[in-house]
Amino acid sequence: MLRSLDVHDLLIIDRLELSFQPGLNVLTGETGAGKSILLDALGFVLGWRGRAELVRQGADQGEVVASFDLPEGHPAHRVLEEAGLPAGEELILRRVNTADGRKTAWVNDRRCSGEVLRALSDTLVELHGQQDDRGLLNPRAHRAMLDAFAGLDGAEVRASWRGLQAARKAVAEMQAGLDAVREEEEFLRHSVAELDKLDPQPGEDAELDARRRQMQGAERIRDDVARAFALLGNEGAEGAMSEALRWLDGVAADAGHALEAPLAALGRAMIELGEAQDGVERCLEALEFNPSELEQAEERLFAIRALARKHGVQPDDLGDFAETLRRRLATLDAGEHNLEDRRAALKVAEAAYDAAAGVLSAARAEAAGRLDRAVMAELAPLKMERAVFETLISPADPGPEGIDAVAFTVATNPGAPAGPLNKIASGGELSRFLLALKVCLRGSDSGVTMIFDEIDRGVGGATADAVGRRLEALAQGGQVLVVTHSPQVAARGAHHWRVEKRVSDGVTLSTVAPLAPEARVDEIARMVAGDSITDEARAAARALLTS
Repeated sequence: MLRSLDVHDLLIIDRLELSFQPGLNVLTGETGAGKSILLDALGFVLGWRGRAELVRQGADQGEVVASFDLPEGHPAHRVLEEAGLPAGEELILRRVNTADGRKTAWVNDRRCSGEVLRALSDTLVELHGQQDDRGLLNPRAHRAMLDAFAGLDGAEVRASWRGLQAARKAVAEMQAGLDAVREEEEFLRHSVAELDKLDPQPGEDAELDARRRQMQGAERIRDDVARAFALLGNEGAEGAMSEALRWLDGVAADAGHALEAPLAALGRAMIELGEAQDGVERCLEALEFNPSELEQAEERLFAIRALARKHGVQPDDLGDFAETLRRRLATLDAGEHNLEDRRAALKVAEAAYDAAAGVLSAARAEAAGRLDRAVMAELAPLKMERAVFETLISPADPGPEGIDAVAFTVATNPGAPAGPLNKIASGGELSRFLLALKVCLRGSDSGVTMIFDEIDRGVGGATADAVGRRLEALAQGGQVLVVTHSPQVAARGAHHWRVEKRVSDGVTLSTVAPLAPEARVDEIARMVAGDSITDEARAAARALLTS
């Protein structure tokens, strides 16, 4: 519900602060007084497209602030959450327009885009008038209106549509995957066979390279190692040391203690010499190789590296790469069976969607008849008993909201061709059609402030009274704002404001004033009689207010 509207330096308004109430709020005033400017101001803060030049002449910027009550569960909370904006029981919108045309908006003191404002406005305000393009005249909204009238939430259809879309996506993805694999099937099978035959192991490349280098250097160093081994043996160091040890051991007893240390050192040297001989011998054994072994190692090493270059991977990754290719082949081999399973699931999803959409379509058809009868019943008191209202349901492309396109059509007289509301009805007729339809749909507007801009134009007398009573009924439990020239409509308001122009220091300004009971009598009398307010006009005004 709209609680307040503050306007500063906009068009011909210098400063205006309005507080609105629940129920029927009426704004009246002479033609050109500026009633439409208030709607321009509200539309501006809600992000609607409107006049390009809004800033009051001589001002640096214009500003509008609107405050709304947001009860728990109001759809605006979802918009705020999706936009990452703070939410609470009160929603404050503020928008500034500078003289050079720049526009800036805030929601609860946080900067936001015009797109967010417009998304919020769809949940906050509904405008109806003879040029209505955001409300009932928008055919894209007719299906949702019919569903709201019938109490149809369409949740089952939306759920089955999501399931159908998921099933279609699963089939398409698997089919695309199979098509891609089939195109390279020959390559995959050849590559897997080639990799399986070679069977490269992780770390094998490094091992083969080290062994190859070892064998390549073996011939060059083996002769030197063998000569060294010979010099350490019986014909060399070992024999000489053994002979020396034998001679010294033979005379040790006659030398007293003089040879004990040399003999111990020679013993240790013999042990170290033995260890050296063992190490050199093992080296010689390691240097022993079959020339064909080098050739085989080189062939396998080169084959592994060539295969790695071919597939653009590291040699150690060839095993994982082979496993990847095997999985792709397995996908191909099992793909047809899996694809058939997914196609079967798609048929089940299609059947579920068709069933749910069919039930919803039948419910809409039944509700359309009820809505037509309800609107026709409302048209009679509005002096349009000869008009025909019809809700047309036609096939539409399947989607999350079902298989139906819904359009509200009218014929102003029996036998006349029917057509869209805004193409068939005249201004006054259109207003009454919209009002009748809105009365029938009012149960779906919880939390929305409805604005009617001169919707009573072109009607008077009993018809205008019927319009006023229906607007009053619409406002029960909610909030309705009406811009009107009809005294019968104004008299039904629970709250009344008068819009008027004044000239101050040669500058024309528009003001809005709430009317006390007696001032309200005078305003309605003016609407009845014109500029010259007579006692008879005041009496007529009082009669309207008490009727």
